[in-house]
Amino acid sequence: MALRWRIAALVAAATCAVAAAVGVLVHHASRDRELSQARDAARTTLDRAAVTYARTGAVQGSGAALDAPGLPAGLRGLVAKGHRGTEFASGPGGPAMWAARPAGDRVLSVRVDMGQTIRDLSALDTNIVLAGLVTTAVVLPLGVLTAERMGRRLRTAAGTARRIAAGDLDARISAAGRPHDEIAEISGAVDSMAAALQERLRREQRFTADVAHELRTPLMGLVTAAELLPPDDEAAGYVRDRIRVLSTLVEDLLEISRLDAGAERADLSPCAVLPLVEEAVARTALPVDVGADADGDGAAKVWTDPRRLERIVANLVVNAHRHGRPPVVVTVAADGRTVTVRDHGGGYPDALLEDGPQRFRTGARERGRGHGLGLTIALGQAHVLGAALEFGNAPDGGAVAVLRLPDGPGPDPDPDHGPIHD
Repeated sequence: MALRWRIAALVAAATCAVAAAVGVLVHHASRDRELSQARDAARTTLDRAAVTYARTGAVQGSGAALDAPGLPAGLRGLVAKGHRGTEFASGPGGPAMWAARPAGDRVLSVRVDMGQTIRDLSALDTNIVLAGLVTTAVVLPLGVLTAERMGRRLRTAAGTARRIAAGDLDARISAAGRPHDEIAEISGAVDSMAAALQERLRREQRFTADVAHELRTPLMGLVTAAELLPPDDEAAGYVRDRIRVLSTLVEDLLEISRLDAGAERADLSPCAVLPLVEEAVARTALPVDVGADADGDGAAKVWTDPRRLERIVANLVVNAHRHGRPPVVVTVAADGRTVTVRDHGGGYPDALLEDGPQRFRTGARERGRGHGLGLTIALGQAHVLGAALEFGNAPDGGAVAVLRLPDGPGPDPDPDHGPIHD
């Protein structure tokens, strides 16, 4: 149940409870007052009639009667014991207050009719109920409006928090500060958290970029020095291999830095996807089965950036070979907008499926060793293309990565495209 309806139900219940409590109190107070007044009037009349009866032996004109037939049995029994008393009862003549006392061997009694009083009390009860309903009808919309306003503010805060979690660290609630306003305090806390997180990520990104740039100069010196080593020396070959791995890592770090900074822009043009995929796979020099869906021949063209598309496919293929098991299969959909890369290994780990690729983390020991940058770069380049890159596991085993290219030529490069975050 939405918060506004919960608050509305609470307001309605509270209003009805207050109206009912007030109504019960007013009803009992009014009834007790009327009964007390009727009892006093009956006693006064009875005492006067007793004086008249003792002096004259008659009760005519006194408002009392001897041995009245409608006298309540309980009051009659009390008088038979020599006592006097009063009792409210409803009989054939309607509700009345009775007062009685002994008069020799007879019963002297007074009856005060309370029919009109009871009707007045019923009318009062009806008015109290109507007043409660009117009050509820007035207060309930105000409660709903207040709850809707609170719910709207909370939904805004929740939506902003989700945008921050999705990577939009520029998102802010920007709620006006109000004293003793808990929602404003929550909004301010979320904005402060986002600002602190954004600044921390920016420092990490600057550090990564600075490290990568600083490594390029000594790395180029290492590459040059390695070329001077004997070509047939086993140790020299090992050094050149390690330098090549280090060079690739530095280039990957620089690419991630550019993606984080939002400096990458797609150069879109109409391209046949299947030839691009075949060329990207060929450059990896890895055994891969490449083909189009049964309904297509791979000639369909889409608007995309060929260099970035090749980079994405190459990274997915290398990741499939490094962390999965052959055969690795790459399939291009008939319309050219979907590229699927599948291996037949243990599949992606749960952490990757839940949180996405994490740089410098491969996710599971059984998926091999590495820096975890390949999928991160592939995801970042997909964002630049406006494409969706989805990761999953096949029911019969194996990791499946699906790249979905956007329809049409796509939007112009967005200057406000933010950095990617893991």
